[in-house]
Amino acid sequence: MSSHDLTPEQQERARILAEEGLRAAQDEIRQMAELLASKSDGQLLGKTEFQIRDLVHKAAARMIQAEIEHRQKKVTKAPAPPARTAAKRPSSKASTGRRLT
Repeated sequence: MSSHDLTPEQQERARILAEEGLRAAQDEIRQMAELLASKSDGQLLGKTEFQIRDLVHKAAARMIQAEIEHRQKKVTKAPAPPARTAAKRPSSKASTGRRLT
């Protein structure tokens, strides 16, 4: 159940991102499974819990990075338009003809 109202384009991007995220997080998921399987009942919380959180954060960071890279690819790669030419430089003389002291 989604808590966000997504457009069809957003739904498609979310689906692709979820697939990419699962592939990218496979290593962290395996590490979490091995870590949990190696611990006794009394060792599941505390240090192990923080190790699991670190792996989850690492997987989430991979998803965020993937989305950033995707959005950067969407930015136009057309060359920037030429800059306007500079206006004529103002004269260094006073316009009133009076001398400044």
